Amino acid sequence: MLKLILYVFFAWLLYKLVFDFIIPVYRSTKAVRKQMSDIQQHMRQQYEDQQAAQRGYTPPGSSQHQGPKPRKDDYIDFEEIK
Repeated sequence: MLKLILYVFFAWLLYKLVFDFIIPVYRSTKAVRKQMSDIQQHMRQQYEDQQAAQRGYTPPGSSQHQGPKPRKDDYIDFEEIK
């Protein structure tokens, strides 16, 4: 009878260890690795866009979008007030 109680206790302990500790740690580690990979990919893309812009080339779909230039009559002359 004592052996049965010990086996049940160890089985319960193993169950709690696996489902309350090991699996959540595995899932969170996997999520953090994916986020780090996404951040690195984003940083790499920004670096490549910056390098292309320095060479005078902006690839289509880059984040540097140049809109139409404003007309000269859209500006108001600035006067300094003393």
